[in-house]
Amino acid sequence: MARLNLWRWGVLGLAGLYFLVPLAASVVFTVDVPGQGVTFDAYTRIFSTDGFGSSLRLSLELAVATIVVVLLLMVPAMVALRLGAPRLRPVVEVVCSLPLVVPPIAFVAGIGTVLKWGPEHLSRTPLFQTFVAIQNPDFPVVLVLAYVVMALPFVYRALDAGLRSIDVGTLVEAARSCGAGWPQALIQAVLPNLRGALLNASFLTLALVLGEFTVAQLLGFQPFAVWIVNVSGSQAQLSVAVSVLSLLVTWVLLLVLAGFGGRTRPTSRG
Repeated sequence: MARLNLWRWGVLGLAGLYFLVPLAASVVFTVDVPGQGVTFDAYTRIFSTDGFGSSLRLSLELAVATIVVVLLLMVPAMVALRLGAPRLRPVVEVVCSLPLVVPPIAFVAGIGTVLKWGPEHLSRTPLFQTFVAIQNPDFPVVLVLAYVVMALPFVYRALDAGLRSIDVGTLVEAARSCGAGWPQALIQAVLPNLRGALLNASFLTLALVLGEFTVAQLLGFQPFAVWIVNVSGSQAQLSVAVSVLSLLVTWVLLLVLAGFGGRTRPTSRG
C-alpha cells in the first residue's frame, strides 16, 4: 500500500510539473523585463489595449449562443433517444463524434465554399440576405453554427454520462402520471437531475469557443483567440499575459463549476 501511494504521488507530482512549469515560465516572461526588473505593466495594459474588450465580448456572446443552441438541440434528442430508440444510440454517437475526425481546416474549407456558393447562386432569392446576415462581423451566426457542430462530441459525452446515472423512464412516467405534459416532464423532472451534466457540457462548450482559432481566423472574424494571436506579433509579453490570465479565469470557472455541480439539495423530512 505504501508503494502504491508513493507511485500515485509520483505520478501526481510529474503531472503537476508538466502543467505548472510552462505556466510559471510564462508568468516570469510577462513580469521580468530586462533592464527594469519585475514589473506588471503587461497585465495593467491588457484592459486598455485596442480590441481587447470587443473581442472578449464577442467570444462570450458566441459562447452563450452556442451553449443555448447545442443544449436545445441535444437535450431533447438525447432524452427521446433514451426513451424511444435506444438501439439508435450507436448511430447517434458516431454522428456526434464525426467533428473529432474531421480536420478543422477541411471543416472551415467546406463552410467557406458554401458561403461563396450561396451569394453567387441565390442572389435573386430571399436566402441571399440570410447568407449576408449570418456573416455579420458584429455577431457572426456562422461561427455559432460551426461551434455547435464542433461541440457535439463533448456535449454528447457529458449528457450521455448524466442520463446513464438516472432512470429517465421512471422520472418521465412519474411526471406524466401526475398530469404533466412532455415539455413539463422534461423541464421539471429530468433537467433538475441533469444539472451536473448540463454544467459540464456548458463549460466544455465555453472552453471550446474561447480557445477556438482556426475557424474564426480563416473565415475572417476576430474573437478573443484570434485577437491574442494578432497582438502577439507586436506585443509578445502582452499576448502571453492575456493567455495566462485567460487560463487562470478558465481554472476558476472550472472550480466554480465543480463546486456548484457537487452541491446536493438538502432533503426535507416530513
